[in-house]
Amino acid sequence: MGCCCRAGSSWLTTPRLITNSASLNFRPIFNMCSVSFHCNNTSSPTASYNRRWYKPERRGGISQAPEIVRHWVQGDALPGGKHQGNIGAEERFTVVSYNILGDKNVSNHGDLYRNVLPTYLDWDHRRRVICEELLGLNPDIICLQEVDKYYDLLNILEKAGYLGSYKRRTGGSVDGCAMFWKVDKFQLLEGESVEFRQHGLRDNVAQLSVFEMREAKSRRLVVGNIHVLYNPNRGDVKLGQIRFLSSRAHILSEKWDHVPIVLAGDYNSTPQSPIYKFLSSSEQLNLMLHNRKELSGQRRCHPSQVLGLRREKGILFVLMDRFFNSRWSDEEINVAIGTPKSHIAMHPLKLNSSYAMVKGPLTTRDNSGEPLATSYHSKFLGTVDYLWYSDGLAPTKVLDTLPINVLKKTGGLPYKKLGSDHLALVSEFAFLEVVGATEDRLSVKGDIC
Repeated sequence: MGCCCRAGSSWLTTPRLITNSASLNFRPIFNMCSVSFHCNNTSSPTASYNRRWYKPERRGGISQAPEIVRHWVQGDALPGGKHQGNIGAEERFTVVSYNILGDKNVSNHGDLYRNVLPTYLDWDHRRRVICEELLGLNPDIICLQEVDKYYDLLNILEKAGYLGSYKRRTGGSVDGCAMFWKVDKFQLLEGESVEFRQHGLRDNVAQLSVFEMREAKSRRLVVGNIHVLYNPNRGDVKLGQIRFLSSRAHILSEKWDHVPIVLAGDYNSTPQSPIYKFLSSSEQLNLMLHNRKELSGQRRCHPSQVLGLRREKGILFVLMDRFFNSRWSDEEINVAIGTPKSHIAMHPLKLNSSYAMVKGPLTTRDNSGEPLATSYHSKFLGTVDYLWYSDGLAPTKVLDTLPINVLKKTGGLPYKKLGSDHLALVSEFAFLEVVGATEDRLSVKGDIC
């Protein structure tokens, strides 16, 4: 299971609480009503594959740089008719999920950022922008992916009252997942790190933590953080990683008296994909009905395809491609499901996506209610990031993403006040009911490692 840690283990770092002067070098740029950035410069986008995928509107210097504005979108009435105004601060918490783009990955994949000014790719610049964003949002829990400068972030966030944990990927990669939480809001009861390599699922990692709210001892939850394998052709590995994380989260939830769950991360799967349907509908997934290379939906998200500037392959060719590539080997089935004796994938959770449940405008959302795009570079424009939650919680608001036409004008991310090629997802949740408010649950016996 990777390493399994109890609260107080060496994977934790002790926060240094800030004074009223806070961090002078990292003044928040957000408020809790809206998020607004004013950008004055940009670069002209050119296509990957050594050709332009659209003609820049501002090549002649006519078009102005886009204004980057993100707004909070309020959710509807909570289940059971409970009004949001009746929910106190001790019943609410805010979670951020953010793939911050590893510094090493910028240099290793320069072809993805050839349209981005070098200044915007520099880690010192991006660190400042990312930390300004996080401090401005002031979330209770932060889940980050693609972190290879953990202590750079910790040195800043711990001054703002956060405690952190980090799990680096196995193998030769230097990035990993990091989780931070406000010490005055949450107490860590149990932490677990997952190394997928131990289960034949590549070098990706995940984190799971059990938290208790300090002002409401009955309020506990499991938070997961994952960066799923990128490779669009390996849907079997992606499915295996997601299935495994769901199973571990379920085990932890049951151990702590069926507490609710939040699963954050970069799932490297689009809202139109079979993997998304598998997670959002709790339905079984029959592998024999799908092409392994199409499970994540990523292969149809090149910017030129999304913007309608490159024609799709002919329907006959698509059908033939699906037919000849839909066969699964026993090894691939075993990776996806955990056994070669079945071709039906299942997971034990009933999950909803906070963004899909808090409806936004058509300029930022697709037919499923998910953002039109959470990531943008020269080879991808679409959504792969999510905040999933289980029964016992409800999203009260989310920070909406950006319209496609605004993203298009940037020419690609990172940008002046956007420190990554992903957008941060932010959701406020409310507890719906008290779950087993007995104090003796603190001494739950047994270990899940």
